[in-house]
Amino acid sequence: MANPRIVIVDADEAWCKHLKTMLGKLGYLVVGDASDGPGALKLVRTRHPDLLIIQDHLPGLSGLEVARIMYEDQLGPVIITTDYMQQDLIEKAREARVFSILLKPVEEHALLPAVELAMGNYQEIIKLEKQVKELRDTLETRKLVEKAKGILMRTMKLSEEEAYKRIQKQSMNKRISMRAVAEAVILAHNINQD
Repeated sequence: MANPRIVIVDADEAWCKHLKTMLGKLGYLVVGDASDGPGALKLVRTRHPDLLIIQDHLPGLSGLEVARIMYEDQLGPVIITTDYMQQDLIEKAREARVFSILLKPVEEHALLPAVELAMGNYQEIIKLEKQVKELRDTLETRKLVEKAKGILMRTMKLSEEEAYKRIQKQSMNKRISMRAVAEAVILAHNINQD
């Protein structure tokens, strides 16, 4: 990924500037910074960064609340920065799907692996979620085609192979998916049953 885009959110302007300098030296492009939670979300939604680095305690929305929204809306990975490590911060960060926690002041040697791992792991999660969705869709399609085949076998006295070929032929002739044909067969059957 060439010049990954990062948004920084921290109430401490001097720290924000220092972090921006470190990220620039490491080859990252800081595309915006804010000092509160609502500003963070606005920036993320308009600038579409590859990563958000955000302070845990902020006015408006906490960094953890922003992280939860980022995860739920699939806006990107989040690294939380904190001035001191609280006992419950790790558990709250896990629940909010935070990718890393960095204790301030962050050293450059700790920043690079945290950023790279957060972005890499996030991309892997997105890829896996997409695969899961595709598998669910495939399974749902198979279930619908099986149900439609059963209907055709009972109502038209067809063999399983003939019912399948009929659905397949309608799919090709109408240039629609087999799932759409199966749904139509099921719907027509349900209407005729009423």
